[in-house]
Amino acid sequence: MPRTERDREKERRRKHAVKLKKFEARFRKATNQADKLAIAAKVRRFSPMVNLEERAATAIAASKPAAARRK
Repeated sequence: MPRTERDREKERRRKHAVKLKKFEARFRKATNQADKLAIAAKVRRFSPMVNLEERAATAIAASKPAAARRK
């Protein structure tokens, strides 16, 4: 049975989310600015509204209190 348009859209969104998570992780691990700019350019191709610097900053800020609670 063929897939409906909605199923294709869901799969595209899932794939997009997985790809974005991978690029975010690479962006946070990148050490120099050239690597970060290259990763940001790749993300902008498929998601122009995403700001990786803000997302990385919020992810780091969210993880710090959790690490402090574990001690």
